[in-house]
Amino acid sequence: MTPLATTPGTVSGRTPGTAPGAPSCTTPSGADDAVADRAPAAAPGAGAGRAQVGRIVAGFVVRPIPATAPEIISADEAWYGQEPYSQDALALDFQSQSDEDDFGPQPTRSALLPDPAPLVPRLAQTVIEVVSGQRPAPQLIRHTAPSVYSVLARQAMVAGRRRTPGAQRSPLVRRVRLCEPADGVVEACAVVVAHGRVRALAMRLEGLDGRWVVTALTIG
Repeated sequence: MTPLATTPGTVSGRTPGTAPGAPSCTTPSGADDAVADRAPAAAPGAGAGRAQVGRIVAGFVVRPIPATAPEIISADEAWYGQEPYSQDALALDFQSQSDEDDFGPQPTRSALLPDPAPLVPRLAQTVIEVVSGQRPAPQLIRHTAPSVYSVLARQAMVAGRRRTPGAQRSPLVRRVRLCEPADGVVEACAVVVAHGRVRALAMRLEGLDGRWVVTALTIG
């Protein structure tokens, strides 16, 4: 029998590091070419300007590290390159009724309010003095609603310009009528004599925050 030819580092045609009787792990002729044929081909133009295309070494495909750096663009491209976006209006009610009920004027029952009988004549006299320019309007700001006070302040401004210098007699309240249509509500009318004229007042008072407040007023 003719002995097999050996190369340095091999014994009887075995690959170094293999046990006797183990199959040889040498790569047959043309294996590298077959692996190269099975390797995926790079797409044309792919990875241009980046890392080099993967190469085949000893039957293994060495792939390059993918580029992770962000693409550098100009400010104009970033601004004009995107489509405009407009957000629709949200169907939300930020001013709910509960907030007004919690922090607005609180109704007060009649049992917790002072007697309106002595208050109505004083209010009627003060109102006539304000609209005739004899008394400043801010004296009624505590006892009138904002809508009523704005009308009285405007009339007081006009009356102050027309007022003639000299002492004037205070208005005189002749008659007062009261009724309570609901708890915490009083409707009153008064007859007042001022500057030789007889004037009638009708007002509605409501209990708010522990005091009577004029919420409606009519002067005849």
